[in-house]
Amino acid sequence: MKVALLTLGCKLNFAETATYERGFLAAGLEVVPWNEAADLYLINTCSVTATADSKSRNLVRKVHRVNPDARIVVTGCSAELRRAEIERIEGVSRVFGAKEKGLVVSETLGLLGLEVPAEPEADDSVFPAYSAAESRTRAFLKVQDGCNNFCKYCTVPYARGESRNIPVSECVRNAERIAEEGVKEIVLTGVNTGDFGRSTGERFLDLLKALDRVEGIERYRISSIEPNLLTEEIVDWIASGTKFQPHFHIPLQTGADELLSRMGRHYDTAFFAKQLEMVRSKMERPDSPKVFFGIDVMVGLPGETDALFKETFRFIERVHPAFIHVFPYSRRPGTPAAAMDGQVDEATKKHRVAVLEELCRSLHDDFRVQNRGIHERVLFESTVHDGMMEGYTGNYIRIARPYDPALVNTLVDIVID
Repeated sequence: MKVALLTLGCKLNFAETATYERGFLAAGLEVVPWNEAADLYLINTCSVTATADSKSRNLVRKVHRVNPDARIVVTGCSAELRRAEIERIEGVSRVFGAKEKGLVVSETLGLLGLEVPAEPEADDSVFPAYSAAESRTRAFLKVQDGCNNFCKYCTVPYARGESRNIPVSECVRNAERIAEEGVKEIVLTGVNTGDFGRSTGERFLDLLKALDRVEGIERYRISSIEPNLLTEEIVDWIASGTKFQPHFHIPLQTGADELLSRMGRHYDTAFFAKQLEMVRSKMERPDSPKVFFGIDVMVGLPGETDALFKETFRFIERVHPAFIHVFPYSRRPGTPAAAMDGQVDEATKKHRVAVLEELCRSLHDDFRVQNRGIHERVLFESTVHDGMMEGYTGNYIRIARPYDPALVNTLVDIVID
């Protein structure tokens, strides 16, 4: 039998889909592209915005039109939040919510009339997952899921549940499996990776130290960590000489204290700036790579006036990250922010996104200049574009050179120009 898998949304979704894929392959199914005739389509949905919800439902309908006789199973965040709507879509055989992800493979095989492997019950436990990139150089390892913050604009706590984590021992086993596939770099993923330990009592630093000992993995990156959870203890350890790279993905959301407070964020801009300065002071030297900070910023939050947007712009200029992930605020039904006064029109959001994207280009150019003449190591990927291959330094600067197959999945010493 043939199965096609489609994924929308974040790296967590892609890691989970890759784990379902391994389960189907182990059961003897053939994985095919979605536009080929398949017996089963699995769609992993996203609900981060209203547009993502709509895309998820439309994709289910499109797949059914392509192959009306196929089974369709749906999981992911939209499946959790809009379950009844998705179950009503013609062709859908089964919907799996946030606490049923561990049942996706076994119950889907049962739908197809295939032998179901013996599996431990997966009710409300966190679903372990990992994925490898097509380049085979970088994998995404899920270590944490869910969130307890309940920010006023966000549906994640409802879509993914409470903050919980995979035990350190299981994270290490999955990292070892990734290493066995020849992958050299792992990105730790979660809704808020730094909140690791909620369900097992372990510490995030315990996890980092255990992963650092895994043979075969040469580099790690930390993604999606709240500014208050990137502690001095963690940074001191990373800076002491480990496999963890000077590259952090930290959500800011807005650079206006009034909006941070209104949205229920647990810090102010002074604290955020202090955290970035702390990391830089511990990890940067005159002849060392500069720390890459990628920050999330949401424009058009309820109550964001022109003056408050300018505050955000000026704050970002001051803290000078290497990159900005810019998102327009999306009004999500059932969240407190959806009912707030001061909703911002779509044209204004679009303009503000464009302004920050232009700032991002300038900041990234500055970051590249700041790193000129610095010795770094690049992990080259297998993809070829016009005879060139690309890879990333430890601090996430993209480097290109003429394609050489001997360099694929190899760490190469360079001087950044």
